Amino acid sequence: MLVTCAGILVVDIIAADLPKIANPGELVFAPAGIEIHLGGHSGNVSIDLRKLGLKEGNVSSIGAIGNDIFGNFIEETLNKYGVVAHLQKVSNVGTSKDLILVVRGEDRRYHVDNGANQFLSPNYVLSVVKMEKPIVFYAGGVGFTTALDEQLPEILREIKDFGALTFVDPVTPYMHGWDFLIPAMKWTDIFHCNMDEARQITGENNPHKACETFIKMGANMAIISLGDKGLIARTRRNVIEMPAFKVPVIDPTGAGDALCAGIISGFLQRSKYKSCDITSLSTDDIIEMLLIGEAAGAACVTMVGTTTAVTKNNVEKILEEQGEELKRNIKVSDVAT
Repeated sequence: MLVTCAGILVVDIIAADLPKIANPGELVFAPAGIEIHLGGHSGNVSIDLRKLGLKEGNVSSIGAIGNDIFGNFIEETLNKYGVVAHLQKVSNVGTSKDLILVVRGEDRRYHVDNGANQFLSPNYVLSVVKMEKPIVFYAGGVGFTTALDEQLPEILREIKDFGALTFVDPVTPYMHGWDFLIPAMKWTDIFHCNMDEARQITGENNPHKACETFIKMGANMAIISLGDKGLIARTRRNVIEMPAFKVPVIDPTGAGDALCAGIISGFLQRSKYKSCDITSLSTDDIIEMLLIGEAAGAACVTMVGTTTAVTKNNVEKILEEQGEELKRNIKVSDVAT
């Protein structure tokens, strides 16, 4: 297995391009319709990786679902895209659902039923990883996976012992704090979050200082998404400031997951499926990884759904049309020692 993804699985019910949010008792029509898509970090990233060119059988997704039609939808969708699905079925709890309202020109509004995600078993995750022995282990949506969160440092440490690169992408925790994440940083190769999450974890309003804090906590590489301002990434050698690609935004849902999938895809290309060591890559290699990630995130927002527009062709088109200009505006600075 090249990539094993673990974390939250969600059914997204999306009303995008809304003219407004309805007032109490008011009827507002959804001009772009209301669509149902697979969501959640584990599902999104695994499907994105397949659509970015990883072969069938090389990507898996681990998650917890309920015994209901929404769980069936998740299983069918993962199978449809050729993702190896490892689904823990939880009794008496429904599959997670997210009602997403996107007003034209505004950020998303989420309304989440966390459901089965909070019962994802650490032992189940470890058993799959032991069997698959992936090059990359991606943990996405931790914060919603209560049982897994409680043992995340131990889980990552054991997975590192298997030789995998570890990639952690959290969400604001459900019914608990961020404390679980801090000891896990020691076993994290790549850490990604948005600025709101970075602020909550570190108490820093400056993304540079937040990235520095993540590195001091133990991560080998920290990436903070800044929306239409691009991203900031920090390794133990460099700080990289990268602006965003310019694309029409229809639905920003899933952009962060697409970014992560693109970065993983870029890492595998540059490591040639042999190395699990992020620290062995050059600054140029890391910039190329981030460019693929940003292009995947940019492609994502151009259509409704978390994975709909994330394709190898779309990513290559964005890179071809805007890549060189964006590269000229990347700022790289050495980390002061």
